[in-house]
Amino acid sequence: MALVLQTVFIAACAAIYRLAVTNLDFRSLFKRPEVRQQVIACILMLVFLWILKTGIQPGLDVHFLGLTAVTLMLGWRLSIVVAPIALLLLTLFGVYPWQDFGVNLFLGMLVPICFTYLVFLLTYSYLSRHLFVYIFIAGFFNAALTIAAQMFSFSVYYKLVGAFPWHVVVNDYFAIVLLMLFPEGVLNGMCIAGLVMYKPTWVTTFLDRDYLHGK
Repeated sequence: MALVLQTVFIAACAAIYRLAVTNLDFRSLFKRPEVRQQVIACILMLVFLWILKTGIQPGLDVHFLGLTAVTLMLGWRLSIVVAPIALLLLTLFGVYPWQDFGVNLFLGMLVPICFTYLVFLLTYSYLSRHLFVYIFIAGFFNAALTIAAQMFSFSVYYKLVGAFPWHVVVNDYFAIVLLMLFPEGVLNGMCIAGLVMYKPTWVTTFLDRDYLHGK
């Protein structure tokens, strides 16, 4: 079952990656020094956050994601391209096992990126376009929802492959989500708040004309 799911995850990742890179001009994009700085900063931040993992049971590790801030900074397409580089580096250095690369890539990175971007699109479309809405809803609450969705998807995966008894997954893994919601939200919300104040050009999804002009 685990091998089948890993194969499905790798295929899904390939499809999402192909969709993301369609019409993405890497050559002109990375000619801009600011974009290169953004990409390097995001990779280093993700490596730092993902290497600081902990857990009650071996194999049931939790860590901060930081993917909401990355997605709001880079946008959906570039996040799909850049974020997996951090996971690849961590896997190469033995922080995460190769046999879990597919599930970590799909459930650990691509699903949260897509989820957080969907929440951003919903806030952009249906809520008032105001600076505080962007920071607290698209940033803070979005990050909290994203880590809850990520941990829930991993809980279902552990149940499907039979890696751990369901009561262990619920009590020792998913129950920790309550402790992760607020700090994950604060981490991403403060990052986005600082960027829109001091480096707004680094945040692709933030436009002055939408969130500041006429407010």
